Amino acid sequence: MNLKLFFKAAEQIEGLPQSAIGNSIKQLNDESLDISKTDLALVGVTDNRGTSVNVGVQGAADAFRKKFYRLKKGSLTYRIADLGNIQNGADYQDTMDRLKEVCEHLMATKVTPIIIGGTHDIALPQYLAYESKKDLISVLNVDAKLDVEDEGDENETFLSKLITHRPNFMFSYNHLGHQSYLVEAGALSALDKLYFEALRLGELRENFHNAEPVVRMANMLSFDISAIRNADATANANAQPFGLSGEEACQLMWYAGMNEKMSSVSICEYNPDMDDQHFSTASVVATMVWYFIEGYYNRKDTGQFNSDQYTKYTVSFESTDDTMTFYKSRLSEKWWMLVNYGDKMMDRAYIPCSYEDYTTATHGDFPERWIKAQGKLI
Repeated sequence: MNLKLFFKAAEQIEGLPQSAIGNSIKQLNDESLDISKTDLALVGVTDNRGTSVNVGVQGAADAFRKKFYRLKKGSLTYRIADLGNIQNGADYQDTMDRLKEVCEHLMATKVTPIIIGGTHDIALPQYLAYESKKDLISVLNVDAKLDVEDEGDENETFLSKLITHRPNFMFSYNHLGHQSYLVEAGALSALDKLYFEALRLGELRENFHNAEPVVRMANMLSFDISAIRNADATANANAQPFGLSGEEACQLMWYAGMNEKMSSVSICEYNPDMDDQHFSTASVVATMVWYFIEGYYNRKDTGQFNSDQYTKYTVSFESTDDTMTFYKSRLSEKWWMLVNYGDKMMDRAYIPCSYEDYTTATHGDFPERWIKAQGKLI
């Protein structure tokens, strides 16, 4: 694929300090760029036709770059490219098709796209880019609400299309940070019947570390900045007085970066036309991406559960003949549980879990996460 046909190069940002991360990022028009030797690629989306309300999103990627490029680089070696902004199509669907094709190509080349800009429905082409892989994937969505409206703009209705798409290659859909007064009870009930997991804002606040196994489950992440409270991210037409803090958003992105399975990320609905004079929301988005990159380059676990890197624990249940198998990483101290399916699509799965899930099993109860994983077989 000739990526230059799909992109408009990003504007050069002058006067960067020597230690700035922008000096470590190669541009699409850089002759030394070898996409096959790239780990992460910034992809800007400037099409605002997915909304009639948050129309300023077309400037998100460029506003983000002005803040992101000036952040300090970490100590590790980066292999990051900025491909620029995807050329808008004659109609909105053309743009979405281009985004899907680009993501599909990047992931086939083992490059993780970091998509900035646009409206939340860009998650649909991001998801469809996985269809050719012929694997079941897990989707993580961070949003203050569930975009399952029957009518409205694309960014209000796309989630139903994503979940019901055929052929179905979704193993799980998980949702973080929703606020109950913004979500219809029927939508949450539908997720529960599909054995999907949703942690509302209050549940996250009770023990934020509970989000880590949920993030670690995902192959793709879509982050709507309306999930961040207005005080920390005001530049969004749907900003709410309550929500995640900027620090919590960065923590989720760190978890996502550390996740060896995570192969695409998008941050959407940032509207620079509504930002303050200091472009504080752009700084929040830039810092989120910085934490994702740092997490990516600090990955520890290999997923080779039969290796010496993992300790195996078997839990027996006195009331039945059942057993559960857990694995703990000696490097990261993270936990997984083994779920046997025997299905033609998936023989077994190593489900990310927490130490609390292990202790629940040792007390004779099946963890809810295990029950939901088993329910997907029905």
